[in-house]
Amino acid sequence: MNIEIALEPLISSLATYIWPFVRIGAFVMVMPVVGSSFVPTRVRLLVALALTVVIAPVIPHSATTDVLSAAGLATVAQEIAIGATMGFLVQLVFDAIALGGQVIGMSMGLGFAVFLDRARGVNIPVLGQLFMLLGMLVFLSLDGHLALIKLLARSFWAMPISEAGMTGELLGQVLSFTGQLFVFAMKIALPAVTAILIVNLAFGVMSRAAPTLNLFAIGFPVTMLLGFAVIFLSMDVLMLNVRQFIGEAIQAVSVWLDLGRV
Repeated sequence: MNIEIALEPLISSLATYIWPFVRIGAFVMVMPVVGSSFVPTRVRLLVALALTVVIAPVIPHSATTDVLSAAGLATVAQEIAIGATMGFLVQLVFDAIALGGQVIGMSMGLGFAVFLDRARGVNIPVLGQLFMLLGMLVFLSLDGHLALIKLLARSFWAMPISEAGMTGELLGQVLSFTGQLFVFAMKIALPAVTAILIVNLAFGVMSRAAPTLNLFAIGFPVTMLLGFAVIFLSMDVLMLNVRQFIGEAIQAVSVWLDLGRV
């Protein structure tokens, strides 16, 4: 007795979940917090599968391309690009926060105090790591992860699954927002860096007035203590800036989806 299994209906039914899974998987691998390298890959895959099971049945399915064809590979590439871009736009905020902390740490003389950033697998100054952890806590407290999941589901209506998703105009918008990374970092680092610069200028005047003064023995601890004091006093402003940056990033993703609406 021969049992024949029709693969075509099976592949067709699986395509209902395969295409959304590609976009959702790329998004989960890049998004803040969940996409960090300290989260095991299996956990991220389970999160992507869970989101796919929830989102896939309620979204429009316009792609009828064979998964194993050349057009199917092009569609996969488009879905990966869309999902990764959405996560990347928000991840830029956390890179800006870490960059601002690194600039402050270098100004305070803490550039040698590095810590392994398990989110990226590289060494960054401890202040950059501290600022990034604070940013993640603010992100979770604002339900930013839920807002991103909502935008992810909305993206399937704004950019249906097809071979043509990313355009030059959309890439230009991504590059334009990337430039905001340095603006965000400057806003975070400016209070502490300005205070430390004023102290360094004061020490320069003191060195001219008292050449025998050992500035290396006095300047380093004073600069470090002042830096910590400024960070402590400006923590409320830092949290407000982080909230603003996260809101702008989520808004940028929403605008990007509206721009790519077909």
